[in-house]
Amino acid sequence: MASLLDQMKKAGLVNEHKAKQAKKEKYQQTKKQQQGMSSSEKTPAELAAEAAAQKADKDRQLNLARQQQQAAKAKQAELKQILSVHGLSHYSGEQRFNFVDGTQVKTLAVNTKTHAGLVAGAIRIVRWEGRYVLVAAEQVDKINQRDDQVLIPLANEATADDGLSDEDREYYAKFAIPDDLVW
Repeated sequence: MASLLDQMKKAGLVNEHKAKQAKKEKYQQTKKQQQGMSSSEKTPAELAAEAAAQKADKDRQLNLARQQQQAAKAKQAELKQILSVHGLSHYSGEQRFNFVDGTQVKTLAVNTKTHAGLVAGAIRIVRWEGRYVLVAAEQVDKINQRDDQVLIPLANEATADDGLSDEDREYYAKFAIPDDLVW
């Protein structure tokens, strides 16, 4: 009996070229299966596309990191400009103003007007590049938008969460301690 391929040739459904091509494809498919390769393995084109996608993802992440660095650098430049323009320059005097920076108590020698502004909260202290800059309280929002770590908290902000109950706070409020106490 003739093969199915011969029968299709006689019927005119398949020409010689298509028959050879089908036979070749079937041979290659069986050869792949014998070598242990399945049809689910990736072709070189798929591998190249996957590598290109990974490279694009890596480039996107690097670009995002670079943009974040540039944004941080721009914020620092804006902060530097705000402090140079709005920072108080003539504040030195004979009165001492003590404040807490982290865990250390620092002292600034200020004049009477500046001391009154610091006590009232109209003037704030900013830690910038290893030194302290005094700015008007109106600039606090602009500074906090750029970097919220540089602003030194006021004494009443620092002690707001001191672990005391409301009852204890009311009791201690009877014994007010002046902020401008000079020893």
